[in-house]
Amino acid sequence: MKSLLVLACAALALAPGASAQTQADSARALRDSARTQRDSVRPQQRKQARAVRVVGAAPVLDGRLDDAAWAAAPILSDFVQKQPKEGAEPTERTEVRFVYDADALYVGARMYKKNPASIQAPVSRRDDGNQAEHLWISLDTYLDRRTAYSFGVTAAGTRIDWYHPSDDENDTDVSFDPVWTARSARDSLGWTAEMRIPFSQLRFAAGSAQTWGLNIDRWDPATKEDVFWIPIPSQERAWASRFGDLTGIEGVRPSRRVELMPYVAAGGTFHAAPGSGNPFDDGSTLDARVGGDVKMGLGPSLTLEATVNPDFGQVEADPAEVNLSAFETFFAERRPFFIEGSQLLEGRGPTYFYSRRIGAAPSGGADGDYVDFPGTSTILGAGKLTGRLRNGTSIGALAAVTGAEHARTFSAEDGRIQRIPVAPVTAFGVMRAQRQFGAAQSTAGVSFTGTARDLDAGEPLGQLLHRQAFAGGADWNLRFRGGEYSVNGYLGFSHVAGDTAALLNTQLSSARYFNRPDADHLTLDPRRTGLAGWTGSLGAARNSGRHWLWDASLSATSPGFEVNDAGAQGTADDVFGFARVRYRETKPGPLLRSYSVSLSTENLWNFGGVRNFSALRSDTRLTFKNYWETLLTGWVDLRSRSDDLTRGGPLMGTGQAWVTIVDVFNNSASRTRLRGRVYYGESELGERTYRLLSSYSIRPSPRWRFSVTPNYLRSTNPRQYVTTRAGGREETFGRRYVFSTIDRSTFTTQFRLTYSFTPDLSLEGYAEPFAASGSYKGFGELPAPGSRELRRYGTDGTQVDTLTDGTLRVTDGTQQFSLSPRDFNVRSFRSNAVLRWEWRPGSTLFAVWQQDRFARERQGSIVGPRDLLETLDAAGDNILALKISYWLPLR
Repeated sequence: MKSLLVLACAALALAPGASAQTQADSARALRDSARTQRDSVRPQQRKQARAVRVVGAAPVLDGRLDDAAWAAAPILSDFVQKQPKEGAEPTERTEVRFVYDADALYVGARMYKKNPASIQAPVSRRDDGNQAEHLWISLDTYLDRRTAYSFGVTAAGTRIDWYHPSDDENDTDVSFDPVWTARSARDSLGWTAEMRIPFSQLRFAAGSAQTWGLNIDRWDPATKEDVFWIPIPSQERAWASRFGDLTGIEGVRPSRRVELMPYVAAGGTFHAAPGSGNPFDDGSTLDARVGGDVKMGLGPSLTLEATVNPDFGQVEADPAEVNLSAFETFFAERRPFFIEGSQLLEGRGPTYFYSRRIGAAPSGGADGDYVDFPGTSTILGAGKLTGRLRNGTSIGALAAVTGAEHARTFSAEDGRIQRIPVAPVTAFGVMRAQRQFGAAQSTAGVSFTGTARDLDAGEPLGQLLHRQAFAGGADWNLRFRGGEYSVNGYLGFSHVAGDTAALLNTQLSSARYFNRPDADHLTLDPRRTGLAGWTGSLGAARNSGRHWLWDASLSATSPGFEVNDAGAQGTADDVFGFARVRYRETKPGPLLRSYSVSLSTENLWNFGGVRNFSALRSDTRLTFKNYWETLLTGWVDLRSRSDDLTRGGPLMGTGQAWVTIVDVFNNSASRTRLRGRVYYGESELGERTYRLLSSYSIRPSPRWRFSVTPNYLRSTNPRQYVTTRAGGREETFGRRYVFSTIDRSTFTTQFRLTYSFTPDLSLEGYAEPFAASGSYKGFGELPAPGSRELRRYGTDGTQVDTLTDGTLRVTDGTQQFSLSPRDFNVRSFRSNAVLRWEWRPGSTLFAVWQQDRFARERQGSIVGPRDLLETLDAAGDNILALKISYWLPLR
């Protein structure tokens, strides 16, 4: 137990232009200006803005610029178009002012509009502002010319904020949710906005005078005009390195940033069909929780967050699915504690840290007539340390401890109730440090993760889980010519240790299959108590330029590499090569605003030299003058040999395949959003897949938003793995690797309906009916290693009989074996209604009603729209939850 606490603590403790110009001339001037800023960082070549200290009363935030403080502030109005006419003057004037006092930076802005009635101002939740006219500023408070914090407000008063972790305009972390305020107002001249950004929510170095990087953007969806103070040319990839300077802020010190966030939560689960005679289910489960978070600044650059009795509940359920593969499905993180600041824990390369491992469902099993099994592991506590030092080093560390979990079982024969251990006390530690260096903002970083479980020798859980697991490595991104070229890569290691039975499971897992009989480069060792591995990659790219871009990489992951204790990994024993060349045109023409065409190739081998996969791919993206987009994708898979289709058996041949995908999108800023996708693929072995996906979103009024996303999949796969049986031919090493043709269909639709009372109060409804089926037929077995064909049962001297219960009895000479029926029809209905109210800055109330219905049948009929309606007839649970939190800043 002591080692668990040491590991948990170590993760935190060790992380130490003119209107007369033509469009072409304007664009050329913009590019020349950007190139000058890219190749030099001399202050006199950067635009300058100045903030002035408030004399008297600070502005009162109401969205109107009628406070006396604004009169003394210099006006910024020299904006430049980026779209639709790159480098041209804006068609509407924009004025921005900056003032400050001892506690906060204030931003005042006037957005002129010749026709104020055309202002798009739908009311929406925080960070949902693309369909509304908005203005935002971006601040490089560290003045590292790489990272930036962005704050904005829409014409309806909705706040938008995000963090730029790199020198890339499109690289944003929307989990950044500081506590700040903003208001907007409309009048006969257009609209105005005021923002108050507390210095306590910004990270900057101590100094008598501050100089911060600055950029400003105004977006008008009605005219599709995007104007910037410092526009980044469309053929360049950069952001903070091109910023101007904001000066004038003096006598301001970084805050201690001590914040408390206590919460109270209560909830209940109500079962629609409690089991008769089940002693663990009386129809409902009620619970209540009290806990809290604390956040404090450690100096000007680091922030420590800790939580006691945390509430890590998920407001929205994961999408329904039927997974017939041997590989785990990885879902997105939705819990706020793990989302905020997560990019500081992520590096280039392997996913060393997959936060949903923390608090996941227990791995152990329990048998009984009735079983009360915990759905999650209780998180006893967690803490994070994040920040960026003045020397350009970013630091992220996280530690968490989950408690032991037990399932309760009931035996109807003797009435006994037992407690069965299903999860041990587990400590997780994650650390990452990244250093920025050089004029081009190159980076190098290191990552480390550790997992330790409190397992006694010989206990059943010790035969399933590793006692210890460690992984980590280094990564780099070396940038040249201001980021136009880069060389990137990583090197990593892993080591797991535990009982011989646990390590045998690791060797037999779908990530590596050490038991492959024709893999001479692998050795299965049942006496092994540890397993180590490595991974590495090296790549180069041209990231920006007028027309031609390219990238290429080669990576390898050794058979023993394993990071699934704290991270996420699909396969090991891989050598992967990738190369792509891309041609683009960003200058608008008579029909297209821009287009790009790329060609790429992908190849995958294992460490035995077997080529598992080869593909040639083409992607074409067309952006029309009306901002509609079309994406055309096609690829060809060449004949190869798979080392995982037989799930631990010999190699199996794969056929040539062809795939075509067509995507169509309308203007992303339109009040009505449309997307459609058509997918079709087939192979020479008879595999066929087609998929229709669409989405439709509309705002019938400024406060209402409705969207529907139907998704239909139909596929036929003649190589679906079924099972492995003894008694096979000598060619297949005495085993039968059984496959079947499966005819699958899936139909699902997601509905969302949102009403925003105000930008801080909204009610959202979500529903996802889901239906899927699978019909198995034409069973057979692999006749020889590497074969693309199957030896079908009922031919070649074999006989198949169907029994009354659907079981297939196969006779092959003197041998007989049975295959149980596998057809399925699954229906589920998941829905929730969520009331969100930020009732005061940083303090939130959640009221949630969630429903989860599920039914399964042993038949494989094709599903359709009627099956979606029948999902409402399935039995299910109703979950009610209420949570209220209070943000309390301490001076």
